[in-house]
Amino acid sequence: MPIIKGFRALVDEASAQITTYNVAQIQARLQAGDPQLQLVDIRDPRELEREGSAPGALHAPRGMLEFWVDPDSPYFKPAFADENKEFVLFCGAGWRSALATKALQDMGMRNVAHIAGGFTDWVKAGAPVETLEQRRLKKPAG
Repeated sequence: MPIIKGFRALVDEASAQITTYNVAQIQARLQAGDPQLQLVDIRDPRELEREGSAPGALHAPRGMLEFWVDPDSPYFKPAFADENKEFVLFCGAGWRSALATKALQDMGMRNVAHIAGGFTDWVKAGAPVETLEQRRLKKPAG
């Protein structure tokens, strides 16, 4: 059976209906200490291990995101219940995060957006990157 709508069409449709930021906009908010901003890295754990992540980003793998956001799910993560936060998703190139942002919006979240160009543009812009080892060292023991 042939594909009648490819991934690019899906991403384009999602992008037309969601809030999208570029890296510079997010960097400005981070530098200003915006307390409402919460970055969410939806990449695969192997990508984080290989490439690191944005400091302070929550990790919510794409395959679990809808389950972690839904309070009725046995996998719900309370961090996503904070309605005062704007959850800004990113992936590798901005495709998965566009689709994920649209999915969360379809679930009823209005405080969700994504970063165009994803982690690739983040790194190209010279934005800070934290290795998983650096992240582990920051966490309190116990």
